[in-house]
Amino acid sequence: MTNTKNGSNQGMVPEARAAMDRFKMEAAAEVGVNLKQGYNGDLTSRQAGSVGGQMVKKMCPVHTSSFARECRTAVGHCVSVQYIAGWL
Repeated sequence: MTNTKNGSNQGMVPEARAAMDRFKMEAAAEVGVNLKQGYNGDLTSRQAGSVGGQMVKKMCPVHTSSFARECRTAVGHCVSVQYIAGWL
């Protein structure tokens, strides 16, 4: 639920908000964006997007598994297969 008066989230647990703020600051530091507490309207869209993208990247990692199996068309050959499962 969004408060239309000031755009803040209602009902968020204070500990959860603090944890998300720390997570956001950590993500910003990783991508080299100088994020400050409070309003960050001076950031470009690219900078703000890179922070959000880094957060999503850390929350939803892509799972990859690799293995080798025998080739079914050529006797004695081994083929490397890689499966990547992630969000679409």
